[in-house]
Amino acid sequence: MVKFSKELEAQLIPEWKEAFVNYWQLKKQIKRIKLSRIPKQSHHAKPDFGLSIFDSFHFFLKNIAHNLSASDRHDLNIIQVRKKSSKNGEEEIYETELAQLFSEEDEVRVFFMRLDEELNKVNQFYRRQESEFVERGESLNKQLQILLDLKQIISDRRRKTTPSNPFATPQYSPTRDSDYSENLGDSDETNSEISQTDEVMARLEKNGVSFVNSATMAKTKKGKPKMTMRIDVPATNPTRAITAITSMLWEDLVNNPTGDFVHKRKIQCAEKMIRSAFVELYKGLGLLKTYSSLNMVAFSKILKKFDKVSCQKASANYLKEVKRSHFVSSDKVVRLMDEVESIFTKHFANNDRKKAMKFLRPQQHKDSHMVTFLVGLSTGCFVSLFCVYAILAHLCGIFSPSNETAYMETVYPVFSVFALLSLHLFMYGCNLFMWKNTRINYNFIFEFSPSTAMKHRDAFLMSTTLMTTVIGAMVLHLLLRAAHFSPTQIDAIPGILLLFFVALLICPFDIFYRPTRYCFIRVIRNIVCSPFYKVLLVDFFMADQLTSQIPLLRHLETAGCHIFGRVFKTHHPETCHSGRLYMEITYIISFLPYYWRALQCARRWFDDGDVNHLANMGKYVSAMVAAGAKVTYSRQHDHLWFVIVLITSVVATIYQLYWDFIKDWGFLNPKSINPWLRDDLILKNKSIYYMSIVVNIVLRVTWVQTILHFKVGHIQSRLLDFLLAALEVIRRGHWNFYRLENEHLNNVGHYRAVKTVPLPFRETESD
Repeated sequence: MVKFSKELEAQLIPEWKEAFVNYWQLKKQIKRIKLSRIPKQSHHAKPDFGLSIFDSFHFFLKNIAHNLSASDRHDLNIIQVRKKSSKNGEEEIYETELAQLFSEEDEVRVFFMRLDEELNKVNQFYRRQESEFVERGESLNKQLQILLDLKQIISDRRRKTTPSNPFATPQYSPTRDSDYSENLGDSDETNSEISQTDEVMARLEKNGVSFVNSATMAKTKKGKPKMTMRIDVPATNPTRAITAITSMLWEDLVNNPTGDFVHKRKIQCAEKMIRSAFVELYKGLGLLKTYSSLNMVAFSKILKKFDKVSCQKASANYLKEVKRSHFVSSDKVVRLMDEVESIFTKHFANNDRKKAMKFLRPQQHKDSHMVTFLVGLSTGCFVSLFCVYAILAHLCGIFSPSNETAYMETVYPVFSVFALLSLHLFMYGCNLFMWKNTRINYNFIFEFSPSTAMKHRDAFLMSTTLMTTVIGAMVLHLLLRAAHFSPTQIDAIPGILLLFFVALLICPFDIFYRPTRYCFIRVIRNIVCSPFYKVLLVDFFMADQLTSQIPLLRHLETAGCHIFGRVFKTHHPETCHSGRLYMEITYIISFLPYYWRALQCARRWFDDGDVNHLANMGKYVSAMVAAGAKVTYSRQHDHLWFVIVLITSVVATIYQLYWDFIKDWGFLNPKSINPWLRDDLILKNKSIYYMSIVVNIVLRVTWVQTILHFKVGHIQSRLLDFLLAALEVIRRGHWNFYRLENEHLNNVGHYRAVKTVPLPFRETESD
């Protein structure tokens, strides 16, 4: 049977862990009570050698009397739980008074004092969360009502214009402020437009939307009058009001030169936002309900333990007060959940409750044993094929001086791309495994759907399948080479393999993790178009991964050069490794990941106004300078460029290490209770964190090899470059865990367990 403490640890909401009853501390206090009573019992007992038969009989009767009196004392008011108001009068505070039986025992008094603190903490947190969710529910009801009113007005308007002429456009086309371009004269057409406007306004006002200055006439540049309009929606709080129907909706509502009153796509977008907000509200209510039930069970369990240790039934009164407390007795959460279910079923699921519950309670896919089997099968095939490849490579002599150049130029770039990508997937699988075991809510942080998010077994399967396919292609390439096929034919195998995986990535069919593939494509699109998209955590997290895959991008460029050169019959191998164009492309590829990341920082500063984003952008600018200096030094081996590379690389490395440890990981805090780490740590072994700091420093300075220029052969040089690229991928996977751990702890500190979805109707302060 699983102990309740382990069950509680497994079921509690990680972001709200500090708000749960501290069951483990109360258990320790119970043990102290038990230990404090042992000396007293041994003090009253006489030594065995001095006991006579009468003493034994007397001791036996005394124990019986004690047990009988203990069984009769449960009706007595051993403890009194009093409830009083706090200083501000808004919250209730529980205090326990002990009877004479317990008042002399310090450990018991401490136990009930801490129990009161935990009960007050749970109650206050529940009240705050409940009020936030209730307020959110009221706001969503207003948003939904406005949306329904708009859709009804649109439907009525289209119904009026459709019968006479299906292709007719409405005569009235209002605009915001001074953008109205239609002339308003004394003609019948103008009067008709104004009457239609009055009709629309009257309909909205009837549904709670009031227009301010709706009849105001202004002058256009040509001296003609024009109409200006503004929307106000009354709120329950007189100091707040909903002042506009979001720029996206209101722009089409009052400024549409084509005559459409509201674009259908905009309404659908607003409806999707409100639907997502209802889903998140329902999720939050479910978490709060779980919070209440787990804490109730925790209080009952700990009080039973106290009864067992104290040989009293003193917890009955306290448990009654717990059941009467707000976090147990309040039914607002249950009623609001029922209301959300009915609203969602009616307005977003066409009265299909089963369909509605698929959105509100998405079922997570259970881990399949077949995936585990396929991972093992792929791993075994990969190891076997790699051994076969090593033997064939030795027998074919492809690494001999006469063959190494051709092989390294045509085959090595493509296969190294897949090897680095597979290694990165493997490291990501390790990250997923560690995040799951340490209960880091990575799906919430990345805003992934739990029903379609990739798990660690899936990442391992993708990694091993990819490498098995690649090694199989390499073995096939060597077998055809040994069979004396034309090199121009067999060298097309790497290109075919590359095109196959690109086609698989964009494949529209629901095979091989389509949600994950499309999410990856969407994130890459956001990275490439960084200034034009709001930057989410998953976007800059992926952009950081790209900064560690610059060798992969270079190899991809070389492979593409060879492939397209052969396709268009313009292949000159030397152009893919030398020349001005090659140098320019090398510079661009070396800069591009850092450039994208710098643009993301600039966009985040523009959106948030936080100067730290500009400081973070400086880190990537320094990395760009260092990367450019290294590329130039690889072509010009002189002392001046050696000094430039050394200075820029040292500055960039120090900048990066500072940001890694202090900003991304939250370490090196001299005032922390954990020396030079942070106050909250997920891993219990602190030495792991210190080892990680050392490993990160060592892997950050591997760039030293690029300026030493060891005198090795061409193939050894390529293998050394691949080793350094692999170490950088390993460092990035190592960095990923602590980066997300720090982000998770920030969510825990702010009790963020549910995503806040932006709503299509803005709330602003009103006069």
